[in-house]
Amino acid sequence: MVKRREPTARQLRLATELRRLREAAGLNSRQAAELLGVAPAQITHIESALAGVSEQRVRRLASHYACTDAAFVDALVAMAVERTNGWWEEYRGLLPTSFLDLSELEHHARYLRHVAILYVPGLLQTEDYSRAVFSARLPELTAEEIELRIRHREARQRSVVPYESVIHEAALRIRVGDRATSRAQLARLLELSEADHVTVRVIPFDLDGFASASSAMTYVGGPLPKLDTVVRDALHGSAFIDSEAQLTTYRTSFRKVESASLDPGQSRDFIHRLTKEL
Repeated sequence: MVKRREPTARQLRLATELRRLREAAGLNSRQAAELLGVAPAQITHIESALAGVSEQRVRRLASHYACTDAAFVDALVAMAVERTNGWWEEYRGLLPTSFLDLSELEHHARYLRHVAILYVPGLLQTEDYSRAVFSARLPELTAEEIELRIRHREARQRSVVPYESVIHEAALRIRVGDRATSRAQLARLLELSEADHVTVRVIPFDLDGFASASSAMTYVGGPLPKLDTVVRDALHGSAFIDSEAQLTTYRTSFRKVESASLDPGQSRDFIHRLTKEL
């Protein structure tokens, strides 16, 4: 058995779900290994994503764990047997692993939902806006590091996954660059809001009693709701949240934010007015 040195977030999610199934069945690693006919270390390696697992073993483990959700088992099998190296692999060793994990997560998503408070979401940014954001990072990035991040972000933007973004007025007004950069960014938002797969909503400052969007988040729809993921910005990259209780909380949070925002048509009008103010 060849051990992985650096499991991806997708591989780690599969490992986590298999561990959760075992624990729900009330079995320890040794008991699971006996049922599978392998050494206990094998279960440990599978559940830490240090070793791959075949379709047959995923299905055997699910059966031993009394999991009767066929669609869920099929989704786990797909995660186990998928061997495609995505476009993001060209950045391995050049960008932090969290950048690659986010790209892989978005690639397999059924839909994406975003709440933005201070910055326009990365998937909707212009090149100049992205450059201004990355140039302000601390510790400072080199010119080469900035260009790599911009190139990677532009590759992410080619996705046509259904995408809904709720953007606070603060993010539309804060000038991360100069006036021209802000004007071009607002024009890009108006352009993208007309795309079939993109929905842009705005939360204006003058909304009464709104406290639902305390921070930014990205909600990534998986093949099944229980395989959804929430992505939050962290000090050294992105944090991936997948516990069922937290997913429920974030789903509720997004629904509240969405219901409080302007509808897409009103949002376009709002952005257009801001553009004329610059």
